[in-house]
Amino acid sequence: MRATSGIFSQRPMWLLSALLMALSCPAFADELSITPSTMVGIGTVDERLQSYNVEMVEVTGGRFWKPYGADQSGGSLDLYQYRPPIDLTNTRLRKLALALGPAYIRVSGTWANATYFAASDSAPAAPPSGFNGVLTQQQWRGVVDFSRDVGAQIVTSFAVSPGTRDASGVWSPDHARRWLNYTYSIGGRIAAAEFMNEPDIGVNGDTPAADDAASYARDFKIFRSFMKAEFPDILVLGPGTSGTANTASDMLMRSGPGSVDALSYHYYGALSERCRGPNTPDQALSEQRLSETDRVLTFYRSVRDRFAPGKPIWLTETAEAACGGNRWDTTFLDTFRYLDQLGRLARAGAQVVMHNTLAASDYGLLDEKTLSPRPNYWGALLWRKLMANRVLDAGVPDQAAFHVYAHCQRGTPGGVAILVINADTSASRTLMLGSASERYTLDAADVADGAVRLNGGKLQLEANDDFPRMAGEQLAAGALTFAPLTITFMAIPAAANSGCQNQ
Repeated sequence: MRATSGIFSQRPMWLLSALLMALSCPAFADELSITPSTMVGIGTVDERLQSYNVEMVEVTGGRFWKPYGADQSGGSLDLYQYRPPIDLTNTRLRKLALALGPAYIRVSGTWANATYFAASDSAPAAPPSGFNGVLTQQQWRGVVDFSRDVGAQIVTSFAVSPGTRDASGVWSPDHARRWLNYTYSIGGRIAAAEFMNEPDIGVNGDTPAADDAASYARDFKIFRSFMKAEFPDILVLGPGTSGTANTASDMLMRSGPGSVDALSYHYYGALSERCRGPNTPDQALSEQRLSETDRVLTFYRSVRDRFAPGKPIWLTETAEAACGGNRWDTTFLDTFRYLDQLGRLARAGAQVVMHNTLAASDYGLLDEKTLSPRPNYWGALLWRKLMANRVLDAGVPDQAAFHVYAHCQRGTPGGVAILVINADTSASRTLMLGSASERYTLDAADVADGAVRLNGGKLQLEANDDFPRMAGEQLAAGALTFAPLTITFMAIPAAANSGCQNQ
């Protein structure tokens, strides 16, 4: 106030009037200020918060969601496309995955519910009765080697199809036991496991108990007892449901008190056009679509609080749209959803978020043919570079199309990192930042582009798949403007935030 009074006393009255008018206009009334040094810690997330899925059918080879092409329209009956087993020894794939580590790699999905694990190196040419696919020992060794080399701990689920059940339909752990014993015999480890993939959705008869909560609870208790008796180091996740109907709470309730080590769930904001989802690109940035993440988490938190109080929450499968994603999931448009979802869930206390997929169909972080990074991958890489697992209160209230999230800065004691998302299609926004900072702004010539820029320069791999230099723009303290349709990370290494000294 003293500085302002001095200005008024030394300037003519016309200038005083102009300043008063300016302060009353919307641009100044809406001005927001952030103070990184005093941001308060509100929680800590898993170091592997940002994680990903490699579907079981990718590992075994098989028919998975067919990527869109010029000859494929929405709702096409040709939903699937055969792909050979993913080459987990690929140098580019390993390099790109390593850069996102540490992470969890979830090898599961719908097809895992009926996949047979071969009893020897000589895998059967066709799956035995009661199964729909075969996972060879060589393929699984490849997963174990990949996970170890890229710093990704394995999360999975087990087959529950008729081939795993006795004559009365009760699930037996024998098949799961053989698979886990083999995993440990080759030096592998499973960090966590769901009993099955999405027990609230029955597919092709693979999940005979899918619509029967009592039968599911019976089998889950067998599963849990088996895990705790023979593999107690593996976290038990559940229920792994994909909806917000009473089925999810019923399944967890019937599983018994203390039945899970962490509550897990799946969430997609929509069905893709491939599965006749009624959505269009103009809905992708709507506040209603983005905030749905909060609504679904609130539902599962209420389930957790009733039936598994105090247990962490893991989102073990998510993307913009189910059934392989929408066409725009390969573009910069989906990066707003991707990073906003991470920011929201970390702020709300979810511990792990596993994107589906790393490199398959349209929602993959990487193009499945070339393994080239898509815009979401570059967003993921910046998150990994800057955002530590200590979450801060940014001190900025949520506003339509403008979201601000804050964490301690990774690897920088006392540093703070801020994520600023301006999803408005036409209006710039301003923040007052009282500290010098390093600015990393993502944008695109068009949000529908598959290419993304960092501080104006196109992001792409260089020779020998080297990463481009991803340096921030050095800025002095003061008013910062965020253009429409931009995503900006701000690093403040000299914030001297007392809650970030151990990052």
